[in-house]
Amino acid sequence: MKKDSVVSPRAGRVGALLGILLLALSLRAAVVSVSPLLSRIETDIQFTEFTTGLLAMLAPIAFAVFGLLTPRLIKSFGLETTLMISLGLAVSGQIARIFMPEVYSFLALSIVTLAGYGMGNVVLPPLVKKYFPDRIGMVTSGYVTMLAIGTWMAPQFSVPLADLTSWQMSIGSWAALSGIVLIPWLVQLFADRGVDRPDNPVHASGHPQPIAKINPWKSKVAWGLAIFLAGNSAQTYVYFTWLPPYLQNRGLDELAAGNMLALFAILGLPVSLLVPLWVPRLKHPIFAVLIFTACWVSGHLGIYLSPTQNTAVWICLAGLGQGTFAIALLMMNLRSRTTYGSGVLSGFAQGLGYAGAAVVPMLFGVVQKATDSWGAAFSMLGVCVIVMLIGAFIINSPRTIEDDSPGTEDLGKLERIN
Repeated sequence: MKKDSVVSPRAGRVGALLGILLLALSLRAAVVSVSPLLSRIETDIQFTEFTTGLLAMLAPIAFAVFGLLTPRLIKSFGLETTLMISLGLAVSGQIARIFMPEVYSFLALSIVTLAGYGMGNVVLPPLVKKYFPDRIGMVTSGYVTMLAIGTWMAPQFSVPLADLTSWQMSIGSWAALSGIVLIPWLVQLFADRGVDRPDNPVHASGHPQPIAKINPWKSKVAWGLAIFLAGNSAQTYVYFTWLPPYLQNRGLDELAAGNMLALFAILGLPVSLLVPLWVPRLKHPIFAVLIFTACWVSGHLGIYLSPTQNTAVWICLAGLGQGTFAIALLMMNLRSRTTYGSGVLSGFAQGLGYAGAAVVPMLFGVVQKATDSWGAAFSMLGVCVIVMLIGAFIINSPRTIEDDSPGTEDLGKLERIN
């Protein structure tokens, strides 16, 4: 095929941008739409303390398992087709679980749903790398912002939707959002048909053609990013799980405690806009990490030492600390040279990162109950901060995952040629 007959895989990037943003908006709905309605769901499906705790752990566990599996699917089927599979799982799982008569079938279909979204988490960074290699910071800013909006939107509207209809319709309605995501990507799949780029490590069809295998298990960059993401996400999951009961235990009423959690969640929005536009300009991203870490630590200390005085101030500080999550997502592209490398790094870091984060909220509760001390439990957040900083220092230098894999030196060069 002649060079002038080759169609760029980035032709029609408006559709790809719309698909990326809509995908990001939909990724958190299934995670955060159930808990506000749990008391209503329990009128039809009997939850126990054990199954309620299991429900809370499903998201990070599913994200971990399917985060590790997704790069293999990308290698076999391509980015867009893998995305289609993930959306199919998400939509079918959300719709089917509302018809389940008992708790374990509900949880099983929740796993199907979260598997789809876990795969969606992984394909987002390489999609940005593939279609917008010249606008990584800007597009990452857009999709991380949409993640924050989606995290706020689902719990905000779940109860009003249930009031108007039922809890089944409320949690099932978010499947429509995932279904809409299919439209721009189906268009993109047809647009990419017939494009042949044998000299590119990633064809326009999304099928990666690596010159050499990238092994993230032997990559310092991959381990560093996984450690960084684990320390960050563990703190966030502790807040989502334990902030309301902790504040109520210390004297706040149910409404005030819920409002503080909503405030924490929405503060992911401004840092999501800022970080991807600012951090790529820094020679040493660790400086940004240290600023956001100071916010995390100040928030933790304030909430522990003075939970009922200036509570909103401490929540704002901790909420701004979520900038470290935006940095982690950005680094999946800044610490890779190719779409293939970005996919491998994304899957490995999110897989191990969420696996590490999954156990911390449970341990937080176990430690608090065993010691009858919130101080002992809060000390675990200090450990998470240290773990996060260790990972941040590892990924601070401008080394990529391809640099850790002998034989991949030409991957980035070939991808940039096209």
